[in-house]
Amino acid sequence: MHLPSPSPPKGLDSFPYLRNAQRHETLTPHRSRPFGLWIWVVCLGLTLGWDASGADLRVMAWLGDAQGFALRDHWWLSNVLHEGAKRLAVVLYLALLWTAVSPWGPWRQAPRLQRLEIVMGITLSLMLVSALKRVSMTSCPWELQSFGGAATYVSHWSWGTSDGGGGHCFPGGHASSAMAFVAMSLPWLASQQAQEQRKGWVWLVAIVLTGLLLGAAQTLRGAHYPSHTAWTALICAATAWANHQVFRRLKQSTPRLPA
Repeated sequence: MHLPSPSPPKGLDSFPYLRNAQRHETLTPHRSRPFGLWIWVVCLGLTLGWDASGADLRVMAWLGDAQGFALRDHWWLSNVLHEGAKRLAVVLYLALLWTAVSPWGPWRQAPRLQRLEIVMGITLSLMLVSALKRVSMTSCPWELQSFGGAATYVSHWSWGTSDGGGGHCFPGGHASSAMAFVAMSLPWLASQQAQEQRKGWVWLVAIVLTGLLLGAAQTLRGAHYPSHTAWTALICAATAWANHQVFRRLKQSTPRLPA
């Protein structure tokens, strides 16, 4: 008796349902997950609580006295983390401006709108912090009478009230030299691909830690309260997010060119 030989197993192409399912799984991107909003809200609450507690003055009292701040002219804090970091930030900003026009290296793969979004987000963050400093009448801690200056402490929320000092110290301008670059991480954080999101988180953590370091250096020197750095971070993050939403809608409304 001759038995028929078993037929070879059918491949995926023989099952239209499975083939279509696999194609759908491959081509359909995962929905983007909300990122950063809850972190921003928590940080906002913590910063408001810090302001209300009066912790700024207590921290500065630990670092200085009636003779001023011992670390004000410390070489590492003044020359490296202040002047040196400021010059480096200018170089990086100019490099990103050039990248938006003529991409090079890893930026060659980034779409033009993404490069423009990054430059615009950084620029708007720097401009907003600078504008707030210009109208602020809050003086730096080293100008207070408690630390050898002439000013009296007035909350930075008391807009229009002079403290007797030079003012223009809120929020922290030096911390914005790093915090403004938060805008560089958002296009990757908003990506549909896990690898791109991881890259975005690496950028974000590195930028925030650098900003906190620069802000801490200024606090140790007596130039800024800790809350000034926190508000700078929140302002830059909110500005970068708003800028990202504008460019996201612009990208959606831009017709795709044929391949």
